[in-house]
Amino acid sequence: MTESNDKTPETPAPQDEALLEAPDERIARLEQEAQEMRDKWLRAEAEMANLRARTKREVEDARLYAVQKFAKDVVEAAENLKRGIDSLPARAEGEPELLTKLREGFEGIERSFIGILERNGITRSDPTGAAFDANLHQAMAEQDSTDHPPGTVLQAWSQTWQLNGRLLRPAMVVVSKAPAQQG
Repeated sequence: MTESNDKTPETPAPQDEALLEAPDERIARLEQEAQEMRDKWLRAEAEMANLRARTKREVEDARLYAVQKFAKDVVEAAENLKRGIDSLPARAEGEPELLTKLREGFEGIERSFIGILERNGITRSDPTGAAFDANLHQAMAEQDSTDHPPGTVLQAWSQTWQLNGRLLRPAMVVVSKAPAQQG
């Protein structure tokens, strides 16, 4: 038997092809791959930073507003206490001492109660005289007025209550409007 001299050149394996390419091309390809990997890494880092910031914000919001339902109930009690004080007869010279002491006692309780609410982020504001703001006020009625520009809160039936700057309860208000033209 004779050996045949018909040897076909073997095709190089894919990994060998990478070695056979020009060094400049290989360097350029590897630099491009490195840049792509760096870009992916930077995007992943940015996403993680955003996720950490969003999670921190959500935890802070949960901490600040977790008591929102309770706060609404407490605000209702504060409003009822105010209504009770307002229902007492107006101060008058020579009124019975018992009535004076009751009024002063209830007013002291209200001051203390409001102080506790404020220390816990619950604030109230009286919108009387301010411009109507649909985000903070609920218009219960309109009233003709030549003394105030249209859209001014003439009377507040209740206060605006907020928890850490977020609306808990809008003020119930009467808003001015321009008088109807007589014709």
